[in-house]
Amino acid sequence: MEHLYAPWRSEYLEEKSEFCPFCVCAKKLKSDEELGVLFRARHCFGVMNCYPYTPGHFMIIPYKHEEHIENLSEEEWGEMSLFVRKGVKILKEHLKASGVNIGMNLSVAAGAGIASHCHYHLVPRWRGDTNFITSIGQTRVCGADLEKMYQKLFKAFNARGA
Repeated sequence: MEHLYAPWRSEYLEEKSEFCPFCVCAKKLKSDEELGVLFRARHCFGVMNCYPYTPGHFMIIPYKHEEHIENLSEEEWGEMSLFVRKGVKILKEHLKASGVNIGMNLSVAAGAGIASHCHYHLVPRWRGDTNFITSIGQTRVCGADLEKMYQKLFKAFNARGA
């Protein structure tokens, strides 16, 4: 198997209690486009994944820095769930996704890259978009311009009546 080294990602992999990229996004209110923030609600926000599984892969994150979903308030959990449903609708309508993978990796043992701050992943999928390169080339192909994808999703989340 070939390995693609990305040492700039090491800061996300090292356990540092003082650094949380999600908290940085939550606090930098004037840097939404730079950070890929799609929407801001009362208890949560949406942000594009910097290392997407597929184009349009984004996350829904509570403002509260919390590892355990059982410690979120009903309001926080409810709002996140509402935006998961809204996000699925947007991915299907605006990106023409054939399906959507939704998931949470809760804690390091479950594979969470940023375990200390729980978050949902929404990964759009398309029929026919899987191919041999991932299996035999150990490489993932991103077949879309991520900036254009961000702009499309941002507009959809922030459109009146959406």
